[in-house]
Amino acid sequence: MPLWQGKSKRKVTGGRRKYASKKRSYEIGHEKQVTLIEDRERKKSARSRGGSKKTRILGTNVVNVTDIKTNKTVKTKIITVIENPANPFYVRRNIITKGAIIDTELGKARVTSRPGQDGMINAVLISEK
Repeated sequence: MPLWQGKSKRKVTGGRRKYASKKRSYEIGHEKQVTLIEDRERKKSARSRGGSKKTRILGTNVVNVTDIKTNKTVKTKIITVIENPANPFYVRRNIITKGAIIDTELGKARVTSRPGQDGMINAVLISEK
């Protein structure tokens, strides 16, 4: 079902807003597609405004982890999601978003990229095993 991202019919005060135009197709958004931890990598390409492309990553088990102390980046496996401030129920379902704390083979890491927008998962190491 399309998501309309225009203004509400009601004002903050509760009064009705009078529109100068109807709904437009460019005001329609996409449904949320979450990134899960899976064995195989699944990606999806989506058209954005102006004909640009966004690569959405739907499932993966690898992450690019950067160690701030040594300033080195290593590709490693994701074990599980430990904490997700976007939604506490995402931890149960192993959904990765920006800001999520994940457990990797190197240790805990915080996700710094937006998997639904960038098509990859980058993280910063916050502790070592």
